[in-house]
Amino acid sequence: MSENPKYSRSKISRMVCETLQWYKPDGKLKDMSCRVAMLRMCEAGLINLPPSRGLNGNPEMKIQFTEQTSEKPPLTISVEHLNDLHFDLVCKKKQSRLWNEYIHRYHYLGYTKLPGAQLRFIVRTRNDILALLGFSAAAWKTAPRDQFIGWNDCQRQKNLNLIVNNSRFLILPWVKSKNLASKILGVIAKRLPEDWYTKYNLQPVLFETFVESVRFRGTCYKAANWIYVGQTKGRGKLGDHKAKIPKKDIFLYPLNKKFKHILLS
Repeated sequence: MSENPKYSRSKISRMVCETLQWYKPDGKLKDMSCRVAMLRMCEAGLINLPPSRGLNGNPEMKIQFTEQTSEKPPLTISVEHLNDLHFDLVCKKKQSRLWNEYIHRYHYLGYTKLPGAQLRFIVRTRNDILALLGFSAAAWKTAPRDQFIGWNDCQRQKNLNLIVNNSRFLILPWVKSKNLASKILGVIAKRLPEDWYTKYNLQPVLFETFVESVRFRGTCYKAANWIYVGQTKGRGKLGDHKAKIPKKDIFLYPLNKKFKHILLS
């Protein structure tokens, strides 16, 4: 970095991946995971990084709220009549900007770039956007999940990429439809494994999610038959002992009946 001060963070992360031969299962560079690692090293004072050129530097300054995501009149729909739900996979820049804007405007966590492998969805009817979903890499360690699976450290490191984290789920605040959330969770559980395999050449076998217990009760996950396995200790997704974040309830959903056998292999 000192020899090439004009290099961006993304270029540096790609060079590191090429040097270390760090690839994803689909053969592409694992540069986003590398970028996260470098950022943590920078925060720990181990390295210096060039200034961020992208959204992550200050998302609040970069995301501008537009009329497109402004609050709409109340929309009351009976879930029994929602047979034409569309799950649009976010692929294009226009879709990505819209997803980011909705999440930053209405989700209590706001927008942050999802770590590692990821897929995002916009859930809509023919005329209205109802909800947004985001899926990303699983938490590195969490005792209740790991005890439920029963794996050791070697098995976890080998097969962790077969677990997918439901890191964002937002029903837009003006949408009123009882059981819509659990219906969406049921549909996405059938659809996501194929989409994930198409993009990453991996077939996930387990969903996980973390619900901030002081804010929510996880009702929709319970209704969709997700399994409550315990609570985090407030150390963050990477198990940082210094982290102090709200404790969260952990829910899991098997995508394959033999998920334990596969994860323990």
